[in-house]
Amino acid sequence: MTGLNRLLRPKSVAVIGGGIWCANVIAQCQKIGFQGDIWPVHPKRRNMAGLATFPDIDALPQAPDAAFVGVNRTATIDVVRALATRGAGGAICFASGFREAEAETKNGASLQKALLDAAGDMTVLGPNCYGLLNYLDGIALWPDQHGGVRSDTGVALVMQSSNIAINLTMQAKGIPLSYVVTVGNQAQTGISDIGCALLQDNRVTALGLYIEGIDDLRAFEALGDQARAAGKPIVALKIGRSDQAQTATVSHTASLAGSDTGASALFDRLGMGEVRSLPAFLETLKLLHVTGPLASNRIVSLSCSGGEASLMADSAVGMGVVFPALDAAQTNALRRVLGPKVALANPLDYHTYIWEDLAAMTACYTAMMQADLALGCVVADFPRADRCDARAWDPVIAAVKATRTATGRPMAILATLPETMPEAIATRLIDDGIVPFTGIDDALTAIKIAAQLGQNRPPPDPLTLPPAPATGRVLGEADAKAHLAKAGLAVPRADTAACPETAAKAATAIGFPVALKALGLAHKTDAGGIALNLGTPDAVAQAARAMPADGFLVETMVPDTVAELLVGVTADPAHGYVLTLAAGGTLTELFDDKTALLVPAGRADVHRALQTLRIAPMLAGYRGQPAANIDAILDAVMALQDFVTQTLPQEVEINPLICTPATAIAADALIRTGDPT
Repeated sequence: MTGLNRLLRPKSVAVIGGGIWCANVIAQCQKIGFQGDIWPVHPKRRNMAGLATFPDIDALPQAPDAAFVGVNRTATIDVVRALATRGAGGAICFASGFREAEAETKNGASLQKALLDAAGDMTVLGPNCYGLLNYLDGIALWPDQHGGVRSDTGVALVMQSSNIAINLTMQAKGIPLSYVVTVGNQAQTGISDIGCALLQDNRVTALGLYIEGIDDLRAFEALGDQARAAGKPIVALKIGRSDQAQTATVSHTASLAGSDTGASALFDRLGMGEVRSLPAFLETLKLLHVTGPLASNRIVSLSCSGGEASLMADSAVGMGVVFPALDAAQTNALRRVLGPKVALANPLDYHTYIWEDLAAMTACYTAMMQADLALGCVVADFPRADRCDARAWDPVIAAVKATRTATGRPMAILATLPETMPEAIATRLIDDGIVPFTGIDDALTAIKIAAQLGQNRPPPDPLTLPPAPATGRVLGEADAKAHLAKAGLAVPRADTAACPETAAKAATAIGFPVALKALGLAHKTDAGGIALNLGTPDAVAQAARAMPADGFLVETMVPDTVAELLVGVTADPAHGYVLTLAAGGTLTELFDDKTALLVPAGRADVHRALQTLRIAPMLAGYRGQPAANIDAILDAVMALQDFVTQTLPQEVEINPLICTPATAIAADALIRTGDPT
């Protein structure tokens, strides 16, 4: 058994230290029913929490499978060294003040290196972490209270915040938890390795990740591969929408593709669901635990209230969830049950005519599910148990359960408020294979993500990893386009000129109309460094004299423009190379119309991404206008990616990529190299 597996499922535990936290670990192990040996270690105390202590690690009966190290940061290093020498499976380092506190302590990084040297090959969690809870086997290496209970199967959580982990154990949504593991600053063992180990446990149904930073991109890719092979979904909540990837803002691409964008692209690429809030995190994991990924985003909603039906319909707008119109079979079956007074639609308000009539409710729900649907949601808010009687809601549960059995399709009961889905009922529903949703918006988010995870996508190619962040050299437009032309991108016919007179001569040689651009300016439009559609030598010379430049680029105008795109790639040290596709030209500033992928992105993925842009109808030929040559656009994007993988720059931007019915031409470009200078 590997060190990590010994740590996750120990038969013996050493608790080292004398503070209240160590006493709490012993108490939590006893409370959860840990069946192995617990060995407190303290040089002076004779007992701790009712157990006899050992003076040091060498005095233990044998090497422990797991150790909770609850001493100060300096002593932690010595304890970890002793544990490694003794052959322990792994250690949880509770102390803080290591690399995460380098700015404050000035020696945190050196202490962390010493800790890793002391550990050697022994597994270490943390430092600066609470430890782990194994609800399947009854193990609580945890120095505080927690709200979970033993389970046979359940969702596993890997968390970079111990306090958020505590909070999630207190959830009252009925979600069975299998493991909760905190990782602290991931000095040695990170989210990826722990996630892979948890996915190997066949009792784990889904994996939730609370992420502050990816530990290792290659390891994280391996985690995605293992989840895909095991058929177990992963849901990620990443915080820290920082400027980590924006090492410079030379181009629009750098400002569009921050670390948050890179993280989202990474999760999508690896087939992981991403959420933005803790409630959505839990609702999504709950759905995945009960049903697994959904076959599609097509659902039905049923309630006995027009208000609830309207709330469901309105809340779904823009959420990526579809309420298909009823077909003839559904309509006919519903009419037989509900009679002529009920307006039939999806979402359906079936009124209160059939309330408490189990047979009629079952027939109604079953009729709605007779179509190509991924999930049926019955909206029902349960009354307060302390003041009301909920027995009248029993037929709803029974009818939903009967419908699930009859149709074989997943079913959910959705309470519009968390307070109106009591934990006891939620647990009962989960045991019956029914999803107990709490809150419309979070439920719809969960459905959307579960549908995305249900798509059959081929495994992605390995990411192209950028070099270490560097200042690099910024290549001017002419040089940048020369490099891109060698890589296979189409660029306008062009020439450079040192003065207005030679610019006029160059324009005559190229052929009118031309564009005139000032060399050396990153954002030419803002600085008055560009003039378009110049038709005579005098117009070129006059425009050149008005520009703040010592040199000029003269190039032919691209005719028959359908649309302009921004296509750029930025090195994101946390997530790889981010490929940004956006509305180009002046529209880049006006509209937040963008999408992102990671390099290398397949041709089909790029095509799908382009179709998500608001500018996509223009590319397809809007209101009878000519369409852009999509194959030419895709050729340009693929050539740009090839250039990136071969040269590993810090940043490349084409803005605009002029799209015409015949071709796609890089009309302006910028490159920041990956050079360390």
